[in-house]
Amino acid sequence: MEDLIEAGVHFGHQIRRWHPKMEPYIYTVSKNIHIIDLEDTERLLKEACEFLNKMASEGKKIVFVGTKKQSKDIIKSEATRSGAMFVNERWIGGTITNFPTIKKNLDKLIKYIRGKETGEFDKYTKKERLLIDRETDKMNLVYGGILSLAETPDVLFVIDPKRERTAVKESQNAGIPVVAIVDTNADPTGIDYIIPGNDDAIKSVALLVRAIADAVEEGYKDFDKKGADQSKKDAKKAEPVSEDKDDMVVTTTESPVVTAEVEEIEEKLVVEVVEPKKIEKIEEKVEEKKEETKTPKKAKSKKA
Repeated sequence: MEDLIEAGVHFGHQIRRWHPKMEPYIYTVSKNIHIIDLEDTERLLKEACEFLNKMASEGKKIVFVGTKKQSKDIIKSEATRSGAMFVNERWIGGTITNFPTIKKNLDKLIKYIRGKETGEFDKYTKKERLLIDRETDKMNLVYGGILSLAETPDVLFVIDPKRERTAVKESQNAGIPVVAIVDTNADPTGIDYIIPGNDDAIKSVALLVRAIADAVEEGYKDFDKKGADQSKKDAKKAEPVSEDKDDMVVTTTESPVVTAEVEEIEEKLVVEVVEPKKIEKIEEKVEEKKEETKTPKKAKSKKA
């Protein structure tokens, strides 16, 4: 609560600029300025963070949208840190409702970036390369934050839905949930998760966006962890199971047919047994051979 007060989140707009539908979130009036009830802000911010954390943990595509001058840099840095995508220059009409056309522009930008990195454009003249670089920079300014968007986003986080009414309207038509920081001059109709707060002061925007980014970052980390754990499980399942033959105990029950066949084979086996008399004769012959080798032969006498 103290951080919210210090950042000036409670300061709304002048009374004459208020929107009647924001009355439930207004605490009082001070010096002709509406003061936002920070208890509501704190509670609703927590609900929004829990929702975005859940969506991120499921791997959903979240896009931060904020094109105000005071929120451009914050949106870009916090979205990049958390792993979300962002639009901080201009919301192109049809980004959601006419995504196939937007996807062609994204593919074109990717082609330009890769061509520049690989040196594919070196064959062109200096003037042609200059024109390609200018077009690349122009497209990157608008589409750079959603370059990895392969299909329509799952959630939009918007700063000032009054300014980003086109993005909010497209999301509502497509059934995409919207989380938004809503000031006292904006219409909260159609916003799924309202965060009442000052959307003009840099400190206020930075504090609220940082809280949202922390929740999204934590959710994406959980999603990556789940994916890593699942990969380990799949790898273990794919490993062959080694079996130790010594530890294996196999018990079999032989059928009567198999037993009869084995007995029949055993009966057919003929084992030749050498008779004892034949063994004695063989031993005598061996002894005679040994004696012959022991007695030396007489040398023949030379003739005179």
